[in-house]
Amino acid sequence: MAAPFVVNFNPVAFKAGPLAIHWYGLMYLGGFLGGWLAGEYRRLKGRFPVSRDAYSDLIFYAMMGVVIGGRLGYMLFYTPINWIWHDPLALVRIWDGGMSFHGGLLGVAAANWWWSRRHGLHVFDTVDFIAPLVPIGLGLGRLGNFINGELWGKPSDVAWAMVFPNAPDALPRHPSQLYEFALEGVVMFAVLWIYSMKPRPRYAVSGMFALLYGCFRIFVEFFRLPDAQLGYLAFGWLTMGQILSIPLLVFGIICLALSRRSPTLPLAAPAA
Repeated sequence: MAAPFVVNFNPVAFKAGPLAIHWYGLMYLGGFLGGWLAGEYRRLKGRFPVSRDAYSDLIFYAMMGVVIGGRLGYMLFYTPINWIWHDPLALVRIWDGGMSFHGGLLGVAAANWWWSRRHGLHVFDTVDFIAPLVPIGLGLGRLGNFINGELWGKPSDVAWAMVFPNAPDALPRHPSQLYEFALEGVVMFAVLWIYSMKPRPRYAVSGMFALLYGCFRIFVEFFRLPDAQLGYLAFGWLTMGQILSIPLLVFGIICLALSRRSPTLPLAAPAA
């Protein structure tokens, strides 16, 4: 039997003088750029009746929401709360690591709400447009986790188990980052992109996104070790990621129910 693959990549992609460019940062950049290009393609097809400048502003605010919300969510959900009075500057030390998807999602939701009010659009028309773009960043972010050798899975004897040198031991483990890349990135992007190609009632695409992510994240958490500082929160298997994903499942079901009695916006004329 072949020896398991050892995940031992250099997290630094390249250096520019004293500046080290990390793969994880490049994945974030690729996610934002890929999302912008995919959204611009759909905007030009008449799927979002705003100017290029307005759309670019939306993507910029969404980027800020991801970074600010992701970091704040990590510090609130995954870190002992005493950092607030002992080390408040830990909040801005993003280079130390630690971002939360659920916090980033709340940050993007706040940015979308603010932008939509400024432009006189229903907030869920904006969310329905943005939702199919998000899996691009999600998938690339999980690849960044894999390259960094972090967020590893549970020990396993499956044929594709891998060894992570940063793990507590040298046991082969589930490459849970790749599971999330496949489900939250590739599968979610394909499903949402195809589903939203046809005009859908308001709330429908947002609901599909929330439902898919909630199901996939809860599923993958069974193969992934919980965060060391938290461990399992109940029953010997319930993780913080699963707890935070349950409201998304409920939200997705509610949105899909609301979509049954909501209007379907007509396509705008393709942008010049």
